[in-house]
Amino acid sequence: MPIPVIADVDTGVDDALALLFLAAHPDIDLRAVTCVAGNASLAQVAQNTLDVLAVAGCEAPVACGVDRPLIEPARDAGSYHGANGIGNLALEPSPRQPEPEHAVELLRREIDASPEPVTLLSLAPLTNIALFLRLYPQTAAKLERIVVMGGTASAGNASAVAEFNVWHDPEAAQIVLTSDVPTTLYPLDVFNRVVATDEQITQLKDAATPHARLAAALLDYQLTLADLPADIASGAKLGDAGAAAFLVASEHFGVETWPVGVELSHGYARGQTVVDRRLRSGEAEEHGLMAPTVRSEVALTVDGPAVAASFINTVCGA
Repeated sequence: MPIPVIADVDTGVDDALALLFLAAHPDIDLRAVTCVAGNASLAQVAQNTLDVLAVAGCEAPVACGVDRPLIEPARDAGSYHGANGIGNLALEPSPRQPEPEHAVELLRREIDASPEPVTLLSLAPLTNIALFLRLYPQTAAKLERIVVMGGTASAGNASAVAEFNVWHDPEAAQIVLTSDVPTTLYPLDVFNRVVATDEQITQLKDAATPHARLAAALLDYQLTLADLPADIASGAKLGDAGAAAFLVASEHFGVETWPVGVELSHGYARGQTVVDRRLRSGEAEEHGLMAPTVRSEVALTVDGPAVAASFINTVCGA
């Protein structure tokens, strides 16, 4: 039976790649998509999402959620994802409109209506999901798990130590990571190591389907941003699409369970995810200076070529 999935997105370039994969994979049942401000404004995210799903031939309901973080103003990533969030590509506007209900209400409705537990895939700042957990804890308890593309156990991208989705709304991330719902973190440590080669992009172009052509155009845009250090795989990053692939190809990842906390203070480290990989507690705990943190699964290693091949094969076969 396909895995029932709801995706929460801030559709930029790699969210678009993830949506193409989710809509195409035979073992994934994309039940709904909820939108939040992040890579672009909420209105732009919703339009991007509908337009990409139209290319994918997917009629999953789409709902708009929150247009800013819980506390701070929205800060987009237009300098990375382009003025329209999807690499300045001009897609045919979808005739569909977002659902009239709020994203949090769509989450509640879809999860309550599902006869089997739903996996919630977060590819965006966690504001919608945090509000859902607070408003509807009994519904949230029915989830299979939450898979979060966010955080880092090493270097950041939005700041030296913080990944964008968590940095955008650290308080929301802390709510999600300390909830009772089983959570798996897909951090930058693996995000940066799943890339498509020039040959794979050519394979997408040769497939000559709307799905594949759009994926190729998005990956061509990703190539213009390739400025990674030498110790990280070079090529066009699949980004959020790797987190989508994790749902059906987890055997290609090394997952460990560690306490994970979020730095909420304002300053240099705001939004940092602290993955505590110590084998024993230290003096900070002994002297009562640190609150206990909740343990989460964290993907720390990946067979990047295998995951990239899964993505290419899925989109080419759509």
